[in-house]
Amino acid sequence: MKKTIKIDGMSCEHCAKKVELALKSIAEVKKVKVHLKKKEAIVILDASVENQVLTSTIENLGYQVIEIL
Repeated sequence: MKKTIKIDGMSCEHCAKKVELALKSIAEVKKVKVHLKKKEAIVILDASVENQVLTSTIENLGYQVIEIL
């Protein structure tokens, strides 16, 4: 399963890495690629994860989730 998360508030590579590491800490997440210029994260999942879990993980870092596709 693949999800694309649109994220607002990331301004540097450090921000992108922080989001990537936080998402990787979720057990069902297999792979994460954060694109700073596109302001999005591509998440590959082994199993279904509620969007709210992904949203709260990112928003707890101080960034805003715009949408999850």
